[in-house]
Amino acid sequence: MNILKISYKNLSRNRLTSILNIILVAFGIGILSILFLASTQIGNKLERNAKDIDLVVGAKGSPLQLILSSIYHIDFPTGNIPAKDAYELMRNPLVKRAVPLALGDNYDGYRIVGTDTTFLGMYGLQIDKGKFWSKDLEVTIGNTVAIEAKLKVGDRFFGAHGLSGNSDLHKQHAYVVSGILKPQGNVTDNLILTNIGSVYKMHEVEDEHKDHGKNDESKENNDQELTSILIQYRSPMSVVLFPRMVNQSTNMQAASPAMESARLFSLIGVGVDTLQWFAILIMAISALSVFISLYNSMKEKKYDLAIMRCLGASKSKLFFLVMLEGLLITVIGTILGLLVGHFALEVIGSGQESSQARLTGLFFVIDELYLVVAGLLIGVVAGLIPALQTYLVDIADTLTKDR
Repeated sequence: MNILKISYKNLSRNRLTSILNIILVAFGIGILSILFLASTQIGNKLERNAKDIDLVVGAKGSPLQLILSSIYHIDFPTGNIPAKDAYELMRNPLVKRAVPLALGDNYDGYRIVGTDTTFLGMYGLQIDKGKFWSKDLEVTIGNTVAIEAKLKVGDRFFGAHGLSGNSDLHKQHAYVVSGILKPQGNVTDNLILTNIGSVYKMHEVEDEHKDHGKNDESKENNDQELTSILIQYRSPMSVVLFPRMVNQSTNMQAASPAMESARLFSLIGVGVDTLQWFAILIMAISALSVFISLYNSMKEKKYDLAIMRCLGASKSKLFFLVMLEGLLITVIGTILGLLVGHFALEVIGSGQESSQARLTGLFFVIDELYLVVAGLLIGVVAGLIPALQTYLVDIADTLTKDR
């Protein structure tokens, strides 16, 4: 006796009810899948991009905005800070490593970041093709930039003012691609890196010397400005002393990536928790719906079950027959829900403007295995009571009743 085939035919008899139950299970699983995938990817991106960065110093304003613009490159900077003050702060004994950033331009939506060679060490960047920039107007581009913008070593392009859009091009100077980075799996894949002198030249704020070598990147000039500084602490003592010193003794602000990321997650967490409980409620409703449909179908199938008992089917076989019907609904719903969740997130990600924060459905997390287990449990729980009823079927009484 093919139990699987019989279970499928039983479900087909109540096709609309079965489809509704499958949709309910899929909907709940799909929402939870999207939440698991999105939260895991966002958490991974935050961790990878902020790795080894203890503090960000920039213009006063929103600390979260400063973090988002300087580390994750998904917001506008809070303003600029005097280069003279910034370089003086970078030489503080409490600082192990400091990376200056000069932002303000983009190419085709990819941000052009003026910095120095310490940026390479902080992110552990390696060259795939060509070489790192060595003079003004040379750029080293991230792997994603090279692929999506179709740039290769030796190509020239014009930067545009602002962090998005190409309406205000700097046509007086063209950047030259000197190298392409290996894929890093972090925000640098989406950046165009150059020296700070190039940014000054584009905005005509360079000093009198036209030769900007490596040493020129740190020259102090009252007219020069930076966007922010990425800082690594020298010792645990710096955690206590340095941010307070910056916030109280300078016209700049210090923002902790760890604290601001936690605050960001706490803000997002309220909506995520609400959606999770909503999805769990839908799954509970689906379990109840599967139970009711199996329970009602048992009343209609008593005669059929009695006939099957007469033909040699054991009580245990009939028990598993009913249980399998519940499991078929939830397994199909779970698989469908996971597919829908991944597809929906891929569609959402493809519509995101910011490539730095882009999500993808082509990603799997271990938490999704819990969703599979949850789907199986729903089938077991919903089918248990109806399946136990098979033991209560009185063959003689059922067959003698008028159908």
